[in-house]
Formats: sequence, C-alpha cells, structure tokens
Amino acid sequence: MTIQRHDTKARMSRAVIHQGVAYLCGQVAGPEAREGDITAQTESMLARVDALLKEIGSSREQLLSATIYLKEGGDFAAMNEVWDAWVPAGYAPARTCVCAPMPADELKVEITVTAAVSH
Repeated sequence: MTIQRHDTKARMSRAVIHQGVAYLCGQVAGPEAREGDITAQTESMLARVDALLKEIGSSREQLLSATIYLKEGGDFAAMNEVWDAWVPAGYAPARTCVCAPMPADELKVEITVTAAVSH
C-alpha cells in the first residue's frame, strides 16, 4: 500500500494521495484576501485549491467531492456565484455546504476537496 503525503507538518499534510485519490486539507483565503468580502475570499480560496491540485497532478475536472464551510448562511448566494464560474461545465463534484464557525474571525469560507489524480 502506497500513501503519498505532500507538504507534511506535525499537525497535517496539505494533501494525501492513496489509490489515485487525493484528499486536500482545508483551504481558506490567502492573507491578501482575508479582509475582503465573501466574493474575494472565495476567489482566493479556489485559486489556492487550483494551485494545490496542479502541484499534485490533478485539476478541477477531476474533483470528486467538496465540502464548503460558510461562516454566515447569508453568504451562500454570493459564494455560489464564484463557485459556479469556477467549476467547469459538466464536472461538478458531489458537494456539501454547511454553516460553521471559522478558525479565525476574519475568515468567511473554507473548503476541503477530494480529487482523482492523473498519475
């Protein structure tokens, strides 16, 4: 059994790959967008997902599932506008979206995804 861990620290790995499936750690907006609104934070967060997917040999087209955590339910529509533009047509993953407290006050959204890996 082969398990690949990427960018592993004491607490977690940024991604773990097993049997062709990648499990990404939660992604939030980068420091440059953390004071922004839900649109800015969602765009930044998804750009970070893109970068991590590319790093491990995957892509948006290979998403299997996504769990989105929103600090405020009122941000659902605005977050979905960004999400809908980001997900390629015909490649929507299984998705769950819930309201949950965030680990830092300025954060409005977090996502975790699983994806197939090409290699």
